Formats: sequence, C-alpha cells, structure tokens
Amino acid sequence: MHTLDWTVIGLFALVLAAIIVWVLKKKQDNSGDYFLAGRDATWIAIGASIFASNIGSEHLIGLAGAGASSGMAMAHWEIQGWMILILGWVFVPFYSRSMVYTMPEFLERRYNPGSRTILSFISLISYVLTKVAVTVYAGGLVFQQVFGIKELWGIDFFWIAAVGLVLLTALYTVIGGMRSVLYTSILQTPILLVGSLVILVLGLKELGGWDEMMRICSITPVNAHGNVMTDLIRHNGDPNFPWLGALVGSAIIGFWYWCTDQYIVQRVLSGKDERQARRGSIFGAYLKLLPVFLFLIPGMIAYALHQKAGGNFLPELAAGGVNADAAFPVLVAKLLPAGVKGLVVCGILAALMSSLASLFNSSSMLFTIDFYKRFRPDTPEKKLVRIGQVATVVIVLLGILWIPIMRGVGDVLYAYLQDVQSVLAPGIAAAFLLGVTWKKASAKGGLWGLVSGLVIGLTRLGAKVYYTAVDGAADSLFKTVFHDTNWLFFCGYMFLFCLLVIVAVSSCTKAPDMQQISGLVFGTATKEQRAATRASWNRWDVFHTAVILGITVLFYIYFW
Repeated sequence: MHTLDWTVIGLFALVLAAIIVWVLKKKQDNSGDYFLAGRDATWIAIGASIFASNIGSEHLIGLAGAGASSGMAMAHWEIQGWMILILGWVFVPFYSRSMVYTMPEFLERRYNPGSRTILSFISLISYVLTKVAVTVYAGGLVFQQVFGIKELWGIDFFWIAAVGLVLLTALYTVIGGMRSVLYTSILQTPILLVGSLVILVLGLKELGGWDEMMRICSITPVNAHGNVMTDLIRHNGDPNFPWLGALVGSAIIGFWYWCTDQYIVQRVLSGKDERQARRGSIFGAYLKLLPVFLFLIPGMIAYALHQKAGGNFLPELAAGGVNADAAFPVLVAKLLPAGVKGLVVCGILAALMSSLASLFNSSSMLFTIDFYKRFRPDTPEKKLVRIGQVATVVIVLLGILWIPIMRGVGDVLYAYLQDVQSVLAPGIAAAFLLGVTWKKASAKGGLWGLVSGLVIGLTRLGAKVYYTAVDGAADSLFKTVFHDTNWLFFCGYMFLFCLLVIVAVSSCTKAPDMQQISGLVFGTATKEQRAATRASWNRWDVFHTAVILGITVLFYIYFW
C-alpha cells in the first residue's frame, strides 16, 4: 500500500462520513423512520441497496474461490437477476398492500402467530451465527491478505481488521438505521463496481485476454464425466453440481433469498410506493447480472495465471494444495498499481460494510418488531427506536464474540455454513409460495410446513456434523438420506416434501377466512388494489424485464 492508496481510502471515508452526517439530520421519530427509512426510498436507493447488501464475503472469498477451483458451476446462483424480477412483479404488490415491517409479520397475517414466531427465530439465529459471523471472519482474512500486514502494534492484524470493520459499520448503522444503509449504498455500489471491473480488466490483460482464460480453463477437467471448468451445465453424476440439482436447488434457494428473506426484502419494504419498489427490484436485477463477471471470472483468471506461472501465483494451504479462496485478494495485491489498489480496497470495504450494515439493521428489526413490540404492543415509537439501537449493539457484540470460534474451526465451519441455506430455504419458500398462490392454504398447513422444514433441516445439519466427525460410520438408510444425498437434490426433495405437508394439512383443516387473506393471495385483491398495481408499471418496466431475461438466456447458451 502506497501513500496514494491511503489518500484514496481517506477520501472514501470522508465522503462516507458526509453522507452519514446528512442522514443523521433526517427525522427518526418512529420505528418506520428508523427501520424502513420512513418508507420513502426511491428505486435507485432500493436497487443499489439490494445489490450492495448481497455482495459480501461469500463473493470476495467464496465466489472468486469457487471460480478458481470449480469454474462456472456457482454461476447458477449469481446469474439470478430473473429471480429478483419475481420479487418485483409477484411479491411487491402483496407486501405493499399488507404494510408489514417484516417477513414474519407477513406470515402472521397470512397464516397465524405461530408461523411468525418460527420464522423470526430461524431468521434471527441464522443472521447472528452465520451471516454476521462469516462476513466478519472473511473481512479479517481479506484485509490481512490485501494489506500484507501480519501484526500491528504487536496485535494480529486479523483482529484489528475484523473488529474495526464491525465497529465502524455498527457506528453508522446504530445511529442512522435504514437510511444509513440505503444512502451509503448509493456511494458504495459504484465504487464496488468500478473497483471489481478494474480487477477483471487488469487480470485479463495480465493473462493475455478472454480467449486465453477460456483455453486454459476449458482443458481443466472437474469430474470423471468429461466436464471442464468452463461448463455451466454438468453431468447429473457430478458429485457437487449435477445439472438438474443445480437448476432446481439454485432456484429454490434463490426464491427464498430474493423473495422472502428479511435481509433483502426489507429494502423493498422501504419503497415510497409499488412503482418505486418494483423499479428498485428491476434495477437490482440488472446489477445482479454482474457478479459472475466481477468475482467468479476473476477467480478463473487467477487459476489460469497460476497455471501459466507454473503454480507460483496463488498461495498454498498449510495442508498442501492451492488456496483458491485467496484468489481475489491475491489479484488485488499483485496486479494493481498505486492508487488503483486503494480504490479496490474501498470497494472491498464498501461490500463488507454494506452487507454488515444490512445484517445489523435487519436483525435488530426482527427482534424489535417480531419479539419486543409483539409482547409489548403499547411501547411508544421513540422507545422502539432506542430498543432497535440497543439490539443492534447486542448483535454487534455477539458477532465479535463469535469471531474466535469462526477462526478456530475456519474452513470446516465455513463449509457447513454453505449447507445452511440449502436446508433453511425449502420450508420457508414452500410456505410463502403456497401462501400467495393458493387460497386454501390454511394456518395449520403453513405452520406445519415451516416446522417440517426446520426439523428436517436441523436433522440434515446434525447428520453432516456427526458423519464428518466419526470415521467408519456404518452405512444405513438414515445416512444415505440425510448425509450421502447430494445437497442440491436434498434441497429439491425437501422443498417438495414441505409443499406436500402444507397441501395435506390444509386439506384436513379449516380453510382461512377470505376477509383475513384479502389482498394477500392471488384472486383476493379488491378492484381498487388491482387498479393500483396496474397503474404502478408501464411498458418500460416490461421492456427492462425482457432485457434482463434475454441476457440470462444468452449467458446460459454461451456457457452451456
């Protein structure tokens, strides 16, 4: 790092501070102001926040590392702009009409309070112990690699980077709430895009161009069925990414994440109206087409450079083998000139801070609205804001306390956390999908769909931990089903099972009252509600939707 790099980082910090000061001048009189920015966000802020919240450690480390180790396989999850379109076109009208603050609150309106409690509990625990922990842990690793500093003032630089990242982000999130998250994203998103684009361009230049990357990666086998790194669609016998499992599993996980997860949907709930919320989703869908090129392909470039350098570009793991997860930070450290490196570091910092800020705000909102306010409904609005701020501080402290555990078990826990989404998603996705498409889905049906998903998911995770730790465990039907089954196929089977549970229980229990679900399910909207939705979009919204779908189809055709 040169003086020019530190100057660029300093300028970024000053602009960020100016935005935060401006945000603090806005009123924060009630929980709607604090958690949803007063519901007056425009499409630019919504779309930028959706994208910036999504880009985190799983991209800077995980996605680039996946590109360096397995090529295009993970692109199924990243070329999902079309899934955000489902949020904008299908779910935004239901969420806007309900005027809810959280996704668990929506499930209570559609089903019953029990459904709300289960989803609130699952979401809050998973945010604190997985998303916050992984982002903080990975942030420390990234900055230690990029800055090339092992110790500072006698302290391991990992700790300084990780704790500093948490405290800096928490400072503006606690004080500014959702407005801080939204409007800092408007600064952070373009910096992240420009910085990552620089990595892509300089990486291709160093390697010798796109064709050279495709040549090297296209001769690297990834399984015993003849597939290579550049193949997006792989043989169904591939142990990690069978084509059918990848298509189905990525769609289920994507549906849960983009259309029902508080972490993402909260940005849409802050929209001024249906039009702004939908257009924000469309803008976010455009941006979501980029991570494959900004993170996954640079990982493939790092692999190709490693091959051309005779195995001397990427670092090795202590146990032997190439450290693929170091791909992105190594590209930053080795390829970028002074000044540009500072810009990219700002982009990395922006990605991690934005993800953390969104996590802190969403977690504190879940606790405040779905637990505290529920049991103390008469709490004054200003006190709810203070409770939200205190909850954010507690979540920050829990995240810091979890860092030593993350570092202690490192790659093992990180691998388990990748499995978490695949078992969290099916039950929740099934409850939301049938909840808005089937009028006869009953309260008990939705509840048991969530419960069955939770029980099966925990059983799967427990089996993964047990059979990984125990050598020579005897084969059994339980082991075959809950451990040996490919994670993507398991996700698909689990989703189908949860759907069947909801249908079966709903068929045996009392159907919901039509007045209760008015405006929350297809076919129940009033004439006025349908008119309001129709007035919220025009031909340009349809045009941009078609463009995004077209780009997605062309991508699949090229990398098929």
